[in-house]
Amino acid sequence: MNWNILSGYILTAALSGLKFIFGPITGYSIGLSLFETSLCTALGMITTVWLISIAGRKIHNFFIPKNRKLFTSRNRMIIRIWRRYGIWGVAFFTPLILTPIGGTIIAVSLGERYTKILPYMSVSAFFWAFIFSYAVYQLGGNLNKILELLPF
Repeated sequence: MNWNILSGYILTAALSGLKFIFGPITGYSIGLSLFETSLCTALGMITTVWLISIAGRKIHNFFIPKNRKLFTSRNRMIIRIWRRYGIWGVAFFTPLILTPIGGTIIAVSLGERYTKILPYMSVSAFFWAFIFSYAVYQLGGNLNKILELLPF
C-alpha cells in the first residue's frame, strides 16, 4: 500500500469532516481521482456526523451556553428550515451553508434521533460530494477562484 495515497485519503476525509468544501479542494490538489475525492469527502462528513450524533447531547450542552439568546436571526432561519423541510432540509443545507459539525448539532438539538440523522446526512453527503468535487475538477487549476468564493 502506498502510504502517500492512504494519507491523502485520510487528509481529504478529515478536512471535509470539518468544512465540506475542503475535501474536494484537498483531493484535487493532492492528485486523487474524481471518484476517490468524492468518496473520501462523503465518508469524511459521514464520520463526523456519526461521531457528533453519538455524543450529540453532551456536545450540544458543552458548546451551547445555558443563558444564550434564543431569538436571533440565525436561530429563526434554522427553525424556519426545520419546520418547512425537517431533517431533509438540515441535511441538504449542511454541506452548503453549515458545516458537518454544525448541521449535526442542529439536528440533535432539535430532537432528531441518531437513526434518522445518519441516513439523511449520508444521502446529502454523497450527493454534494460529487457535485462539489466535479465543480472543483472542472475548474482545474483555478483553485484561487474557488477559494475567493469561500465566506472566510
